[in-house]
Amino acid sequence: MTVSQSNETKTSSLYECDFCAWAEETAFLLRSGKLSEIDLDNLIDEVEDMSRNERRALLSNLRVVLMHLLNYKYQPEKRSSSWLSSIREHRTRIGDAFRDSPSLRGYFLEMFDTCYQNARKQAADETELHLNIFPQVSPFTPEESLNEDFLPK
Repeated sequence: MTVSQSNETKTSSLYECDFCAWAEETAFLLRSGKLSEIDLDNLIDEVEDMSRNERRALLSNLRVVLMHLLNYKYQPEKRSSSWLSSIREHRTRIGDAFRDSPSLRGYFLEMFDTCYQNARKQAADETELHLNIFPQVSPFTPEESLNEDFLPK
């Protein structure tokens, strides 16, 4: 086993027992230009996970916005400041994600209908209204769902 393979095995071992120490060591090795000592397989996995996590967070925030817009529209007698606050907070999170990663806009549009279907089911569960009360197709456009001034009538 070469020194480089030994160091990579050591770093890979560190990944299994102390992720934070592994990340710090990997950053140190990158800054130092010691690329042959990097635990490349785990580094690749972590970079890919970063993208997946950003996408999951985007979808989660969109589902919350859509669910509360549905609640707001279909249960006007139960409108609350917590719904409004939640809509604003999750719209803000989506806007922040777009500023940090503009490429997420395409994913947002691609997944909008899927998110709506999930939000529709969640709204039915939360409101205890029958699922059929909520339209099959979103009554909100992607633009409306993000518009800070939009609330359904």
